[in-house]
This record gives sequence, structure tokens and C-alpha cells, in this order.
Amino acid sequence: MKWITRERPKIDRIACPWLIKNYVDKEAEFIYLPKEKVFTEAKKLDAIPYDIPGAEYSHEGAYCTFDYIVKKHKITDSGVQVIAQIVRGADTNCFGLAAQSAGLWAISAGLSFNYKNDYEMLETGIKIYDALYSWAKYAQDEKHTWKPEL
Repeated sequence: MKWITRERPKIDRIACPWLIKNYVDKEAEFIYLPKEKVFTEAKKLDAIPYDIPGAEYSHEGAYCTFDYIVKKHKITDSGVQVIAQIVRGADTNCFGLAAQSAGLWAISAGLSFNYKNDYEMLETGIKIYDALYSWAKYAQDEKHTWKPEL
């Protein structure tokens, strides 16, 4: 299936493709366009619009599009649940929701600055979310133990 959204992704528009590819639609294809073209092209291409006002797959109240996908597709994986809170905090400017939210925002903003091609940014972003998932699922309790001698 094709999924379509606004160009110049940051948080949700990188996190959602990672989630969709891993839990909803392994064959998903993602399209980034200027916001005014998303719904017209969605009809032409039989694509699902996401993370844009007016789309089914979008923000709901205080919850972001990533949250909506988790809820709609009944994704219960514990690592995804941890990531959902981090993504929500980063995407809604509520950094107090998770200690990692501000860092995820910083990484996303940096990606957007470094990559002018949305598809190259997505490719790199997917790797970042793979790493975040591995941390959330398997390494959360791992602590950095180096202590400098004073």
C-alpha cells in the first residue's frame, strides 16, 4: 500500500513509516509531497494520507499519529509502547513525558537540516528508530557506569 504525507518530515513522519513497515504493512511505500497536494494525490494513487489534518491517520487530542496507529492496529509490543511515549513527547513539545523526547526532537531537527531529500532522511531515520526500538525492548536497564576520577 502507498502512504502519503507532507514533505520535510520530522518526528511522526519518520516514526510512523518505521511503525507501519514493522507492524502494519511490510510492503508499504511512502510518499512525501507539499501539504496542498497530499489529498489530491492520495486519491489519484490510492494512497493512505497520514500525519496531516483531515486524515484518519493523524493526531487525536494530545496524542500524535504514531499513537493513533498503535491504537488502530492494536500494537501491544512493549518496545513500541515505550517509543510511543517518547515520540508523543517529541512531536507535541511535551518533553516531560519521557526523558528521551527532547533528544529525539534534537536528532529529528538535525536530520531535517542535514538531509534535503526526504527519502534519504527516511532511510537514515528508520535506522535511528531501529536503534531506539532495540534500546526500548532490550537495553533500557543498561546503565553507563564510567566514573571519572576527580
